[in-house]
Amino acid sequence: MVTEFLDLSSCSLHTVPLLHNLWRLRTILLAQNAILHLGDGSLKGLQSLQILDLNGNKIGNLSVSFSLGLESLTHLFLAHNLLQSISKYSLQHLHNLELLNLQGNLIFFLDSGAFRSLTKLRHLVLKNNLLQSLGNDIFSVLQRLEFLDLSGNQISSLPSGVFTPLYSLTFLNLQNNQLRHLLFQTLSSLPSPGTLLLLSSNPWECDCDSQRMFGKLRSLQRISLQDGEDLNCADPPALKGRAITSLHTQLCVAETVTVLMISLTVVVTVVGAIVTADRSRKKSPRNHGNEMSGQE
Repeated sequence: MVTEFLDLSSCSLHTVPLLHNLWRLRTILLAQNAILHLGDGSLKGLQSLQILDLNGNKIGNLSVSFSLGLESLTHLFLAHNLLQSISKYSLQHLHNLELLNLQGNLIFFLDSGAFRSLTKLRHLVLKNNLLQSLGNDIFSVLQRLEFLDLSGNQISSLPSGVFTPLYSLTFLNLQNNQLRHLLFQTLSSLPSPGTLLLLSSNPWECDCDSQRMFGKLRSLQRISLQDGEDLNCADPPALKGRAITSLHTQLCVAETVTVLMISLTVVVTVVGAIVTADRSRKKSPRNHGNEMSGQE
């Protein structure tokens, strides 16, 4: 009998058992154990393996050789572990991976080449980690990616071209981060013909820039903002809790009036200074002497 499916979930395992002889194995379920690390070569030889479930363990890092021999893997579940970073070598042999779930770890750093081998990836979950920023080229090879969940992190800013390579993206979740502002170019650079977008539960600063950004975003037909009614202001204090959609153009009107008042004040000050200088020049002794000489 050839074993293709093996369920070792909730078996109190601390290490991955050696499975070299199960070369026809397609699915391994190792969820809800106490696995601390993936020993070098522990999964080597499983050339037919397609699904590997390691959710709910205590894995703190992925070794350089973790993915060696897993070239056929299409689904990798590493949610709810203790991972803090993903290096450019951690996933280097997973050329056929289509789904990667890293939800609920402690990831605060992604190497710029962390996903460089995952050219077939379609589904990436980074929800509920500790990411504060993303490198501009982090998604550079993910042209087939359709689903990207970055919710529940601490992202406060995004580079303008970070999503540009995502030609197939149909779902983007940025909820529950620390975004106060967002450049319109960051979203308008999405090349996909249709993307569902979630942006609520961020501490938005409601100023004229934000008003313009959301106004342009609503008019962009290829991006569908799904939670627009739930976008609320965090600052300034006078607008805290107000729905951004209820502010219409009043933020920009107020800012325009302020700019005009400042500009008018500057003009008046400059004109006053010129007039004062001209009067002073005419009253100076030298000019008075020149005028007398001219009369003679």
